[in-house]
Amino acid sequence: MRYLVLSDIHANIDALTSVLADAGRHGDAEILLLGDLVGYGADPNGVIDRVRGLRVAAAVRGNHDRVACGLDGAEDFNDAARESADRTAEALTDDNREYLRGLPVGPLAVDDLVEICHGTPFDEDAYVFDEMDAVYALRTASRPLCLFGHTHSPLALSMAGDEVAFTAVTPGSTFRVKDGARYLINVGSVGQPRDGDARAAYGIVDTERREITCYRVEYPVDQAQARIRAAGLPEALARRLGLGR
Repeated sequence: MRYLVLSDIHANIDALTSVLADAGRHGDAEILLLGDLVGYGADPNGVIDRVRGLRVAAAVRGNHDRVACGLDGAEDFNDAARESADRTAEALTDDNREYLRGLPVGPLAVDDLVEICHGTPFDEDAYVFDEMDAVYALRTASRPLCLFGHTHSPLALSMAGDEVAFTAVTPGSTFRVKDGARYLINVGSVGQPRDGDARAAYGIVDTERREITCYRVEYPVDQAQARIRAAGLPEALARRLGLGR
């Protein structure tokens, strides 16, 4: 089985379109959605409509999805995120709002090898920022390979016994799931990268080879920025796309 890993699309239809086109060169794949389809970007309905037309093997919700569809409040969001959430909630069609409301809570086991979550296996909103977070996440994961999002930055961690290793993720990085080890991997964000690389990020899992490879692809950032400005969203949300921050 081959899976296409998509996380943190954030209503960026231009980035999603480029990722889907680029991913096609790797062969047929079912989709794993790691949450935050909406928020920040200008086309929440376009993104959800596109996703609903794909072969999705498994999906979990993100914090922006919850807020946009009314399952949660935006009290913890900064001003720009809160304004975006309000605009998203107003823009969503009834069908797409219900789609977001129906997304499962992570973590979610996909098969014997793979598990997905938005934040961590122990808390869908928790961030993995340090070794303590990583160790707890690795120990609470139910599968050898746990894929997560939320931070918008590619990251790979592994644990064999009590030894935890952090590995830099660059375009084309491939990680093989070894017997007896656990892996916690973030392939990065499709629609709003925050690692200083403005290109859209995604991953491909090959379960037969027990491998995951991380990719980056150029997309028309200026077009996504223009959409944000035309929608009247905060200028900061447009600027940051060009910075990858």
